[in-house]
Amino acid sequence: MNLDLVAIVVDDYDEAIRFFVEVLGFALTEDSPSTTNDGRPKRWVVVRPPSGGTGLLLAKADGETQRAAVGNQTGGRVGFFLRVDDFEATFARLQAYGAEIVGAPRHEEYGTVVVFRDLAGNRWDLLGPRPA
Repeated sequence: MNLDLVAIVVDDYDEAIRFFVEVLGFALTEDSPSTTNDGRPKRWVVVRPPSGGTGLLLAKADGETQRAAVGNQTGGRVGFFLRVDDFEATFARLQAYGAEIVGAPRHEEYGTVVVFRDLAGNRWDLLGPRPA
């Protein structure tokens, strides 16, 4: 058993793809036409870390309830954790993109960490390698 996908509600598919692929280095693994439960067109968009593992289903908000969840899927707390091999390069790409960085990077027993917000406003921990 494995956790295959986690949905992130976004405002726009293409903006979300650009953020996760160009800024965070994910791979776009699927972008297929689909339909809502009531037959309206939508897309099935999946991005995954290049090493595989759990992917993100980028789900475009449909209706007021879902639009209200964009950027607040975890009630304002950090809800996503991205461990990277090259903390400095990923941090630099986030800064170049203009992502909101919350606080300064700090060194913890579990690695270098900094909180950032994705394009929708969700809070993430960017985690560097664990110390040797």
